[in-house]
Amino acid sequence: MSAPTFPMNAWYAAAWDTELKRELLPRTICGKPVVMYRKQDGSAVALADACWHRLLPLSMGELYGDNVICGYHGLEFDDTGRCVYMPSQDTINPSACVQSYPIVERHRFIWLWMGDPALADPAKVPDLHWNDDPDWAADGKLIHVKCDYRLVIDNLMDLTHETYVHGSSIGNRAVAEAPFTATHSDRTATITRWMTDIDAPPFWRGQLGKPGNVDRWQIINFEAPATIAIDVGVAPHGTGAPEGDRSQGVNGFVLNTITPETDKTCHYFWAFARNYKLSEQRRTHELREGVASIFREDERILEAQQIAIDNNPDHVIYNLNIDAGSMWARKLIDRMIAEEQAMRTAAE
Repeated sequence: MSAPTFPMNAWYAAAWDTELKRELLPRTICGKPVVMYRKQDGSAVALADACWHRLLPLSMGELYGDNVICGYHGLEFDDTGRCVYMPSQDTINPSACVQSYPIVERHRFIWLWMGDPALADPAKVPDLHWNDDPDWAADGKLIHVKCDYRLVIDNLMDLTHETYVHGSSIGNRAVAEAPFTATHSDRTATITRWMTDIDAPPFWRGQLGKPGNVDRWQIINFEAPATIAIDVGVAPHGTGAPEGDRSQGVNGFVLNTITPETDKTCHYFWAFARNYKLSEQRRTHELREGVASIFREDERILEAQQIAIDNNPDHVIYNLNIDAGSMWARKLIDRMIAEEQAMRTAAE
């Protein structure tokens, strides 16, 4: 049996808030089929997507009030996963239930806890508050990527690839050449990169709307196991951004949280938030679509990389200086997995 690649005792984004309606939404999270829906009061529910009786996916059934009716034999389950009706009998088998997963709706995402429910602390939901903060305008999408979720994290922790993969939009030579610093704690890793007195790439030139060279920043904040908030922006050179005064510039946050579907596929939730020209809905839409086209370039790279990894199982992956962020992220993920395995061994 291969070693696990993701911890289970963590909050993972399972859907955008707008995806969850008064209908059954199936999705595989951390290798487990789940069915989600909203109750009549709007609150969210997540159950194992397999009927207790003959394992037909409950998502093939129907929503009845706040309950789910199996589409095979009509067993009815409430929002806690307990069976409340069986056809042709008055007595309900007390073992007739399906798993219910802890669920939190926050920062416009539906978060599930797939591990030990006793450890599901809502305070540990990753901080992506920019996504619904009134001081920021944000929107994003979900991408289904056919790769190990850690490859997406590698991609986001090292933005030097912008020079080569996104050269027509957000990348230029300065990204690959600028020095950076790497710091970490027991659950976070941060890569800070400043590019001073440089020509702005096309995307940022358009957002700033001013001529002349700029000071550009990228501060990548990783929170284990799979959330990355990237503080990005540009300001006219010499206006004080590196010293902390960003008032003459434009600031965005690229919000990312990646949820394993299987060992080789993942759900990649992202949004772009900005703190300028908040009332321009058209700009919000254009930014979302512009970033989506940039991320499609990443998707092509990541899926090709996964195929190559599968085709070269004995290849040793080497790390460069630019891989400091992804190396720390992987160490923190591995630490979480090891802690879980130690707990499981102790319990057994």
